[in-house]
Amino acid sequence: MYQIDFQKPVSVYFVGIGGISMSGLAEILLSRGFKVSGSDRAPSPITRDLEEKGIHVNYGQKAENITDDLDLVVFTAAIHPDNPEYKKTMELGLPHLTRAQLLGEVMRNYGLPVAIAGTHGKTTTTSMISEILLHEDADPTISVGGILKSIHGQVRVGHSDCFVAEACEYTNSFLSLFPKIAVILDIDADHLDFFKDINDIRRSFRRFAQLVPEDGALVINSDIPNVHEITDGLKCRVVYYGSDRDRSEYYPVNITYDEYAHPTYTACHRTEKGGHTQRISLHIPGEHNVYNSLAALAVADLLHVDREVSAQALSAFGGTDRRFEYKGKKNGFTIIDDYAHHPTEITATLRAARHMPHRKLYVIFQPHTYTRTKALMDDFARALTLADVVVLADIYAARETDTLGISSKTLADKIEALHTDTEVHYLGDFASIEKFILQNCQKDDVVITMGAGNVNDIAADLLS
Repeated sequence: MYQIDFQKPVSVYFVGIGGISMSGLAEILLSRGFKVSGSDRAPSPITRDLEEKGIHVNYGQKAENITDDLDLVVFTAAIHPDNPEYKKTMELGLPHLTRAQLLGEVMRNYGLPVAIAGTHGKTTTTSMISEILLHEDADPTISVGGILKSIHGQVRVGHSDCFVAEACEYTNSFLSLFPKIAVILDIDADHLDFFKDINDIRRSFRRFAQLVPEDGALVINSDIPNVHEITDGLKCRVVYYGSDRDRSEYYPVNITYDEYAHPTYTACHRTEKGGHTQRISLHIPGEHNVYNSLAALAVADLLHVDREVSAQALSAFGGTDRRFEYKGKKNGFTIIDDYAHHPTEITATLRAARHMPHRKLYVIFQPHTYTRTKALMDDFARALTLADVVVLADIYAARETDTLGISSKTLADKIEALHTDTEVHYLGDFASIEKFILQNCQKDDVVITMGAGNVNDIAADLLS
């Protein structure tokens, strides 16, 4: 496989350069003296920003864009063998990598790479760790899957040996990485269009844990079922955090919430020499973020960050875009947007919202992919009953075309069959949903637009 060497910059072409992760990697290589170019289907704010930085972007993917003077071509997972730039790359016999492989090769050039994995919470925890290192003036390079407000984007190019990156399990892309410190937040059934079942997912996370070298460390949630199947026999140091104080080196006590569902808790760190406690106040909601912050604290300790700095950074962290993001008020009701698209994430978000003062809790949910919706249908139905009123948009197909014989109406029927007090409405299109919300929501209601598709457009439309 082609190896990236920061000491020997070459010419790299990105097919699909407008993606969040691809554009970030392009910026990192550009900062290291590489000649960077690429292509995308259409202009976007991301591609325009890359052009302003001096990167040439071709719009439309054509065979003639690939020339024999390129040293390396990088493809996103969305690029298929019938893509003209892919075919020309193969025809010329040019070295090529997937996006995940390139991320791993970039990681090899840093002395202290940190990779954050898990079915849920990756973006938030990566952002928390990044925020701590920024407060410490550690000058890290950062690659995160959402907009981190303190760096005004998804990527920050630093000049230290520390590289913090979000590690996605989909298509086993995280197995291409080379972390010195790895984090596993949780392991849940998801991406079942790729993985066979939960055991297949667990095997991949086990292989990810095995990537950590003997002089590295794995930070892992002890609440993961049968967690020792993931950690037994590892040569690296293993640091557990979680709710069980007997199994965990880091655990929380005395959790309280303010009127915005922001938790304050005492972080307990049990060590061989005794212990350490610290009061932590977060400005993002929900108990799940208590555990995300514990993972961040454990990583910060491994990186020898001053604990007072860690606490201050976590308190200052206001979250990333589309993670329980306050959008505004309309007619006296509050609108929040959230990226939750898995039953576990929905449960965490709605439990957090329940800590907020409200008259009724509305959730506008847009299921993401037919595969996920069908595989987790019953779990989606149960999770959504934590809301008072559920309004369903049509399924966001994303990369899929086959409906598998289901729709959001199927999910509505499942929710109604549970015979709870939750009111459910399948309305499908955004215009009908917006009309329903404006006609029915009252002062002091909370409305959450939820999903990984374009459901956040509803929040913007309501406020405008």
